[in-house]
Amino acid sequence: METDRITKDSTMQEILEVLPGAQRALFSRYHIGGCSSCGFQPTETLEQVCRSHNIWDVQEVLAYLQQSHERDEKVQISPEELARALRTGQKLQLLDVRTPEEYRIARIEGARLVTEALAQEAVEQWPKDTSIVVHCHVGERSLAAASFLMDQGFTNVRSLTGGIDAWSQRVDPAVPRYVGAPAHSK
Repeated sequence: METDRITKDSTMQEILEVLPGAQRALFSRYHIGGCSSCGFQPTETLEQVCRSHNIWDVQEVLAYLQQSHERDEKVQISPEELARALRTGQKLQLLDVRTPEEYRIARIEGARLVTEALAQEAVEQWPKDTSIVVHCHVGERSLAAASFLMDQGFTNVRSLTGGIDAWSQRVDPAVPRYVGAPAHSK
C-alpha cells in the first residue's frame, strides 16, 4: 500500500506499515495511540479510531499523517551522508538517543549520549540553527527526538536512517551490531 492509497477505510496496521511514524504523529497532535486509554487495535480503520476519539474530520487526519510522513522523510540522513559530513569536518552535534546500556555496547565516534541535562542544555542554550544529527538503534526513536527538537524551534535537525545498525553495516563494521537490546531499543 502506497501513501496515496491510504484512506479512512485503511486499517491501522496498514497505515503503520506505510507510514511508520503515524502513531507518533497521531499521539502528538490528537492524543491517539500513546497509552492504554487512547490506544487502538491494528484491525480498526482510521475512521473507527477517529470516531472513537471524537474526531470527525478524517480527511484532516489523513492530510496530517501525510504531512508528518513527508517531514520524516526530509529529516533523514543516510549513514554515508553522515560519514561524509564527519570526515569533512562539518560542524554538527551528533546525539545518541539510545539507553546508556546500548551506548556501552556500540557507539559512533564523537556521538554524545543524550541525558536529561544535555537535552535541557540544548533546548535552553543552543542556537536554533545548530546542525544536529540524532541517532538510535534502528532509526525510530531518533525520528521522535528529531521531531521533538523541531517542535522546540530547531531548524537544522536530521535523523540517521537505520540508526547505528545501518551505520555498522554500511559505514563502519568495527561498530558492533546488537539484537535483543534493552527495552525501548528501536
